[in-house]
Amino acid sequence: MASKTFYVTTAIDYTNSLPHIGHSYQKVLADVLKRWHQSLGYDSLYLTGTDEHGLKIQRSAQAANKEPQDFVDDLAKGFENNWKKLNLDFDIFLRTTSEQHKKVVNEFTKKIRKDIYKGTYEGLYCVGCETFYTEKDLTNGKICPIHKREAELLKEESYFFRLSKYQDRLLQLYKDNPEFISPENRREEIINRVKEGLKDLSVSRASVGWGIPFPLDETHVTYVWFEALQCYISGLGWPGAQFKKFWPADVQLLGKDNAWFHTVIWPAMLFAAGIRPAKKIFIHGFLTIDGQKISKSLGNTIEPRVFVEKYGADAVRYALLREINPREDGDFSEKIMVERLNSDLADNLGNLLSRGLTLIEKFSGGVVPKGKIDASLKKEFEKVLKETGKHVGQIEVHHALEKIFSFIALCNKYVNDSKPWELAKTKDARLNDVLYNIAECLRVISALTWPFIPESAEKIARQLGLWVVPKLENIKYGQTRAER
Repeated sequence: MASKTFYVTTAIDYTNSLPHIGHSYQKVLADVLKRWHQSLGYDSLYLTGTDEHGLKIQRSAQAANKEPQDFVDDLAKGFENNWKKLNLDFDIFLRTTSEQHKKVVNEFTKKIRKDIYKGTYEGLYCVGCETFYTEKDLTNGKICPIHKREAELLKEESYFFRLSKYQDRLLQLYKDNPEFISPENRREEIINRVKEGLKDLSVSRASVGWGIPFPLDETHVTYVWFEALQCYISGLGWPGAQFKKFWPADVQLLGKDNAWFHTVIWPAMLFAAGIRPAKKIFIHGFLTIDGQKISKSLGNTIEPRVFVEKYGADAVRYALLREINPREDGDFSEKIMVERLNSDLADNLGNLLSRGLTLIEKFSGGVVPKGKIDASLKKEFEKVLKETGKHVGQIEVHHALEKIFSFIALCNKYVNDSKPWELAKTKDARLNDVLYNIAECLRVISALTWPFIPESAEKIARQLGLWVVPKLENIKYGQTRAER
């Protein structure tokens, strides 16, 4: 019987500068989805990486007085280091300058050559976006809505992909698979734009020197977006065994500024190659810091590792996941993170762990006694596990954490109401039942929290004397040691 698989990807980050906390949300969100499914017994795979070609990087390297490859090598290390600090369990860190990626771009372009032709492109180009725009897409016909600077007028020979050919098929894809573009509030905007008509896509550049040579004409380089989108299958070694096992991706996460490329251009490219699109493209909102857009001019482009080194990975992960609704723009601040660390992680979860272990040590010699299952705790855990799974499946991790921490609060209430210290004074036989249920609460909490705050979950498991965090796949409240 084939194993269950789960494949999640993030957008690959552009290496023109080091990552900031705004990049982190998407990466942590993907990590939760990977770990949750892994805990449920899925063979799970997580791809992230860096996008390392294009005019913007060429100019940034020149400004830094570096060769482009040296420039992106340094920044790629910075991205990977930040993600490791955040305890991201990614399996593939795909760099678009890698030989594996270049090979796939070469093979993929040749495979769809029937839909590629040579022509001339003239249009308004934003270097920051590496994108051509029509005047109606620009503010006052000339200002990029993302980077707030004037687009450049370019005219050059180019190869084109017949994107217009796939308009009807794309609309049918959206109709047949309503969750392909998620959440719903992002879907209608894309569908309406596609209905207006699609123009063929310029997929090569004659004027850019830093990029993958265009496979059909090496006097051109491949348009950065055209080749970067292929990272999701190049990382799997398309068309090899890993690709066959994990594609189509279950969830592709990206910000709303990347929506058009992933929901229109990417599936059309896959159609041309005879490859099925991903099952779901999930588009989250933008992140602000203290209510302000993240920008170098405001001095708020803080690397995630700075917060991690000060507060720990779990504090950063938890604050991002708990505070931000993936369906909307969200705000993050150090103040919010400290408040969440103190109230939820320390006062709620930390307090339960500290009290629970102290009580077991004091009244049972550090050994969890045998006891009767508390039916109400068991019922509540089963309810929370089901609801949490539902929220994770809908990519509503803020609601998933609400459910988990409401259960943790209930467990704290159980300790207060049961008063094991008084049961010990009177040598009440119910003491063992209470201590057993406190330990069982902590055990199942370690399993529930591991996808979100893995360091804390692993600490709980170790302090309970468990070798590893229990898996959610077969977990139930009240399992005997033999059943675990």
